Amino acid sequence: MSNYNRRDFLRTSLIGGVAITFTNSVKPFVPVGYLKNDVTQVSITSSNDRADMAFRALTPFADQIKRAIGNRRVVLKPNNVLIYVPLACTHVDTLEGILEFLKSIRKLQNVIIAESSASSSTLDGFANYGYNSLLSKYPVKLVDLDSEPFEVMYVVDERDFKPHLIRVSSIITDPNSYVVSVARMKTHNSVIATLSLKNIVFGSPIKDQGFTLYNEDKRFSTVAKESKPGTVSYKRLLHGSGVHATNYNMAMLAQKVHPDLAVIDGYEGMEGNGPTLGTAIDHRVCVASPDWLAADRVGVELMGLDYSKIGYLNHCAQMNLGNADLSRINIVGENLNDHIKSYKLPNNYDRLINWMNTKS
Repeated sequence: MSNYNRRDFLRTSLIGGVAITFTNSVKPFVPVGYLKNDVTQVSITSSNDRADMAFRALTPFADQIKRAIGNRRVVLKPNNVLIYVPLACTHVDTLEGILEFLKSIRKLQNVIIAESSASSSTLDGFANYGYNSLLSKYPVKLVDLDSEPFEVMYVVDERDFKPHLIRVSSIITDPNSYVVSVARMKTHNSVIATLSLKNIVFGSPIKDQGFTLYNEDKRFSTVAKESKPGTVSYKRLLHGSGVHATNYNMAMLAQKVHPDLAVIDGYEGMEGNGPTLGTAIDHRVCVASPDWLAADRVGVELMGLDYSKIGYLNHCAQMNLGNADLSRINIVGENLNDHIKSYKLPNNYDRLINWMNTKS
């Protein structure tokens, strides 16, 4: 690609539909029943109870969700980017609200909670955040995606614009998995906002067994160490050495790696230098939809962010992976305008919007 600059590459690949991430079986690009120009629904709830918010946010879609699950395994994918920072991760009460909902529609017989934490042991994170308590209440299993089968996909790096191999969890890509993104509403110092899609796209690439980020007091540090020489985190490769590649890789992976159902917990969001070093913001909202792009679009609006500046979501909309047009999103439950808050932006925001500059 020596005669190809960044502008040419991004233009032809996004518009022309280059899909270097693909391997074999492919999950549907968009939610079942979604067609271009359709109106889709997004639910907003508000409460002082996390579990109640999640349960009620899903209720309007009960019949649709029940049909979509059918005989498939339900995969609840929390966002446990770190295992020692609760504010950065999915709260156990949100998971409980979703499990109660699945119980109410009689779809609790084949459910797992699965994650590949970005740092250290996934199962230690589950224990730290109280997920083990769910095992005595519900017939669910806790799964470390790093220990499960994977398939090979590819991403690009801005330094060479060549395909780079990553290992992606087969549980997430399996068409027989009904994947629920149980995300937390946060700003992000790589892509401005992290919601339902990013939780899946960055959670699906696994890390080698033994890969651990830590420091002496077992808290996340910008000075990271690897516990075993030679171990690899395939999540890191998604960043692609720059904001253009990060947003591009996320959109391309989203064609195959995306939620079937989005649940975004904004009870206590994170603002500023998320996804790990931000501060808490009291918001007390929950967003849900079978159209993950519509859910993320509404989540961005609730955070008071400028949607036009968030690259990967704009790419996904351009590729028609869901509905990002607020005029074609029907809000049910709470009124959107009643719950908008202005989240503080990451300190590096000016650099993050450079994805809009296509000059080589």
